[in-house]
Amino acid sequence: MKRTAEMVLGILGSIFAFGSSFFALFFGTVDEAFNGKSEITSMGGTAFFFSVIALIFAIVINWKPRFSGIVLVISGIVILVSTGLFGVLPAILIVISGLMGIFRKVKKSSEVSM
Repeated sequence: MKRTAEMVLGILGSIFAFGSSFFALFFGTVDEAFNGKSEITSMGGTAFFFSVIALIFAIVINWKPRFSGIVLVISGIVILVSTGLFGVLPAILIVISGLMGIFRKVKKSSEVSM
């Protein structure tokens, strides 16, 4: 079964997550420059790592939909927590993609033989 919607949502969410993680990394380095130490940089790195994972599993969702969906939901939640308001849109897209991968049912084709 084709899972094009899940794949597109996951890829778009991970691309937006790359942007939000770079934004968090930028603010973290600016904060480190002024204050000496910042937690935002490590959280931006975590968001970048999970956006890479989300991209990989958004592509793999055609072959392993349930497992990929679970990983996408976890990645979306971690991205939301680690980037805060920077990652709301990517997290929503990734979590919706993951939930569709988990709960979408496979249509069984019925052949009519004459």
